[in-house]
Amino acid sequence: MKENHYDNETFFQKYSQMTRSQQGLQGAGEWSELQKLLPDFRGKRVLDLGCGYGWHCKYAADQGAASVLGTDLSEKMLQKAGQLNPAPQITYQRAAMEDLCFAAGSFDVVLSSLAFHYVEAFGPLVERIYRWLTPGGDFVFSVEHPVFTAYGSQDWYYNEKGEILHFPVDNYYYEGRREAIFLGEKVVKYHRTLTTYLDTLLRAGFELCRIVEPQPPENMMDLPGMKDEMRRPMMLLVSARKK
Repeated sequence: MKENHYDNETFFQKYSQMTRSQQGLQGAGEWSELQKLLPDFRGKRVLDLGCGYGWHCKYAADQGAASVLGTDLSEKMLQKAGQLNPAPQITYQRAAMEDLCFAAGSFDVVLSSLAFHYVEAFGPLVERIYRWLTPGGDFVFSVEHPVFTAYGSQDWYYNEKGEILHFPVDNYYYEGRREAIFLGEKVVKYHRTLTTYLDTLLRAGFELCRIVEPQPPENMMDLPGMKDEMRRPMMLLVSARKK
């Protein structure tokens, strides 16, 4: 199995206290923009890679999806998904997305939320997703922005008073493994450039539909630290379609 921090009890408890964990999609700062990229789910077969608590699976089901398969490497995540977001047409499966195997044309929509930066080999995964999709199928995902992942620490530079000076961006073109601190724990993520994300899709045969660098929504601007999120992009949203 691939590296999995979310089944670490301490890490999982910290994750469970995040706003997005407690409030679902409405607690995710990027949701208002991601929602605009999503296709019509009515009658669709949907795959959610790295489904976490299953919020996007439940949204697809509520929007009329015929079937939804949510996959995740974490047993704790899937247990929570089954508790919080069950529906008759939703199935949850424990698996690393790199190890999944489906027949060509198995899905009409493939989703992934903030999971691909944990995947070392992005290209082969995109090629498999292309095969899994039916012609005209939609591929929508969010990842941590390459500006955010480049340096590795994913933290601001501070002055001696603890005030934010700036966000470090360095080694941008050196793709690969980064050790970041997330929720006070050391985790491994993989940095890749904006060119790699987008060109990989194009080379696989996808057409790009929308590219969004989401800003914090107005209704969250009063939350601690949210105004500083306007100083650099944290996420990248992409909508693509199989030709």
